[in-house]
Amino acid sequence: MKKTLGIFLLLAAIFLITGIIEPRFLRVGNLTNMARWTGLYGILAIGAGFVIITSGIDLSIGSLIGLTGSLFPLFLVGVGLPIGVGFAFVILLALTIGFTHGLLITKLKLQPFIVTLCGLFIYRGVARYITGEINQGFGTDFQGLRLLVKYRVFDVIPMPFVIVLLLGGIAALFLNKTIYGRYLLALGRNEKAARFSGINTDRMVICAYMICSVLAGFGGMLFALDQNSVQPSTFGNFYELYAIAGAVLGGCSLRGGEGTIGGIICGAAMVEVIKNAVFFLNVATESEFTVIGCVILIGVTVDEFIKRFAAKRRARQHATGA
Repeated sequence: MKKTLGIFLLLAAIFLITGIIEPRFLRVGNLTNMARWTGLYGILAIGAGFVIITSGIDLSIGSLIGLTGSLFPLFLVGVGLPIGVGFAFVILLALTIGFTHGLLITKLKLQPFIVTLCGLFIYRGVARYITGEINQGFGTDFQGLRLLVKYRVFDVIPMPFVIVLLLGGIAALFLNKTIYGRYLLALGRNEKAARFSGINTDRMVICAYMICSVLAGFGGMLFALDQNSVQPSTFGNFYELYAIAGAVLGGCSLRGGEGTIGGIICGAAMVEVIKNAVFFLNVATESEFTVIGCVILIGVTVDEFIKRFAAKRRARQHATGA
């Protein structure tokens, strides 16, 4: 809780400082736009967070978004499937991909980095092959469906932000209030100890990768509805980095065993605020990735120093108590 509060206060500080320097940053239209992108990236960050909590990584998120974002309009417009059937096919595909990742990692003992790196190439290639490199979109049809991302509650709050809060609430309940969520955290802290205590660690790892892939697949459909123009070769590029960045900035340790859903959403918001601040403060847009990378590096470094300080403090207290 303290860590999440600290992340939120840091986010608020960056937000207010940018707003003071450039008042246009605080305009309602810009705040709404940031909330929309925070919602979209936050969905991906929650999925990435589940995998990182198990001390894993998923580099295929961006390509999976490219695949599902291309297939969803292709199913609805090109093939003519009903919305429900097209949605079900995409989610089933994402579930299968996550299940496959988990099996390769747990049963064949392949490294998550390698498995998902291969997925990064494979899913992008499949998207390009199936679509024939032709841009996909919904055209003027399905305007009602596009309200899923375009509608604004009270004309201010974008639907993607509402969706990420709902998903975040469900994910937080699962992680903190169910035995399986506790298993995931225990697995990330010490897999061997978790296995010896009777936890089916393989099942929990597979579950984490399935959650990540399903949220990436769902996010891919939302991004497609939002942009209404999907270029298979580039759609979703680098989105896995935004997802991982949001999770790491939100307090998820790459060593596993740590992370909160509230912190992850704050981390995703921080990435979006930093991106927006780069634009409003007249920093060269070419430096966007440099700025984000430096912020992540600083955040991870500070977190590491805090952990070492806390570990030394506990050791001294233990020695004194002994």
